[in-house]
Amino acid sequence: MEQNKLPQTIIITGMSGAGKSRAIEVFEDLGYNCADNIPPSLITKFIEICRGPGANFTRLCIVVDCRIGELFETLYGELHTLKERGLSYRMLFLDASDEVLKRRYKETRRRHPLENAAGGSISAAIQAERKILQRAKEEADIVVDTSLSTVKTLRELISKKFSGMNHNMSVTIMSFGFKHGPQSDADMLFDVRCLPNPYYLADLRPLTGLDDAVYDYVFQWQESRELFDKLKDYVCYTLPLFSSEGRSSINIAFGCTGGQHRSVSFARKLSEVIEELGYNVTTIHRDIEK
Repeated sequence: MEQNKLPQTIIITGMSGAGKSRAIEVFEDLGYNCADNIPPSLITKFIEICRGPGANFTRLCIVVDCRIGELFETLYGELHTLKERGLSYRMLFLDASDEVLKRRYKETRRRHPLENAAGGSISAAIQAERKILQRAKEEADIVVDTSLSTVKTLRELISKKFSGMNHNMSVTIMSFGFKHGPQSDADMLFDVRCLPNPYYLADLRPLTGLDDAVYDYVFQWQESRELFDKLKDYVCYTLPLFSSEGRSSINIAFGCTGGQHRSVSFARKLSEVIEELGYNVTTIHRDIEK
């Protein structure tokens, strides 16, 4: 049987309420053919059909989650089958904190898929789902915590990481403000609140680190330049080590008080350095508009 080129395949799983529906919309906009909540045992067959005669699918996005009940456990055997047959894929796991998940269900007035089995308790349902999905989270290529992410941020993240399906390690560099909450999914988190703060200058306060006036102010100080050089050396030394260990993505976060001046400037400068090294870089300023 004549087969077409193997389609680029994304498998999405994760916690209910963590943003899988939003993620599907983004992948559809990127030109992926999406299949939501199919039994895992059909994944291999589905991919083979999509590369068979008459098919013209170049990108596939498959969602698997706890709505299928006990069938979810068949996912791991199917992933093994995909690898045996040389059918490459990347798995994206979407997560969020318990409190955020409970709030989202309260706001939408929807029931958690496991709520009935958990005796009507949303907290118990979330814990049961975490137990079911623990192995999937460990095997995922990319884990994204959406607790503090807006729809716009999630869209930007997915678009940058998957629009080209670069199989080299991707790097996400983010700025944030500690007063709005920490960035919990960071692999490397650097606190730059120790540096002079442009916020206290009236003409710089309404600007951000994307404005040259703020950027130049932040890096006019010797301690800022020296701190950046030390952090840059550390990041540039460790990225190849992570890549050699098989990591497909690394999240680096800079935090300051409000997430508008110092952290944005540092994220901006490091992004330029890492891009020059040839990495696929996504830069997100989480709190810049707050």
